[in-house]
Amino acid sequence: MKDLARSALDLLFPPQALDAGPQPLTTGLSAEAWSRIRFIDGPLCDGCGAPFEFDLGPGVRCAACEAKPRVFSRARAACLYDENASGLILQLKHADRTDLAPLFARWLSRAAQNLLGEAEALAPVPLHPGRLFARRYNQAAEIARALSRLSGVPYLPDALVRRRATGTQGGKSASGRRRNVAGAFMVPPGRAAQVEGRRILLVDDVMTTGATLEGCSRALLAAGAACVDVAVIARVQEAANRTI
Repeated sequence: MKDLARSALDLLFPPQALDAGPQPLTTGLSAEAWSRIRFIDGPLCDGCGAPFEFDLGPGVRCAACEAKPRVFSRARAACLYDENASGLILQLKHADRTDLAPLFARWLSRAAQNLLGEAEALAPVPLHPGRLFARRYNQAAEIARALSRLSGVPYLPDALVRRRATGTQGGKSASGRRRNVAGAFMVPPGRAAQVEGRRILLVDDVMTTGATLEGCSRALLAAGAACVDVAVIARVQEAANRTI
């Protein structure tokens, strides 16, 4: 009955491309926009999720992760962050395009499939209350909520809080980004039972240096989480992706 109703609605209201391109067969991106997204679909670092040029076997980590392991266990990104992906992500983040969240959740359900299979709960990277009031919604929460519906993994909307306002991470060095978010995140005492002993999948929109994600992971682990993995829509491609 749902399929019949959906087909009838598609006849009355044909699907529109989320990128305002030519009309697609189903709701999503136009074929032209889809072809420009650089999806990460191949060999990658098992730690940070950076793509490799060659398949080095399962479980291999890049030189950076071997030299300095991340606070989180593993990260996966659906695509690389460039001018094509950034346009869509910034629309979700700043232009009230929350209708893009289910699309991004579908991307993550594929890119982070193995992490979702092991996760016991999903937690979004939080916004400070002041920024949340100004923006009216948290883009990471919109993605995590849609991903929870799609995967069936429980969603924890308030397991993490940002207890102090932090300046923008843009334009800061890696060490500057770490200092900017140091001690900014915490698990409220009343929410510790939600994360204690559980494998948490942390959800955000973009991974640059990973400082914010590591700050959140540190807070979750301090509250007793058994493991923290990360899923993001896009990650910045490092200038030199060195393998061990």
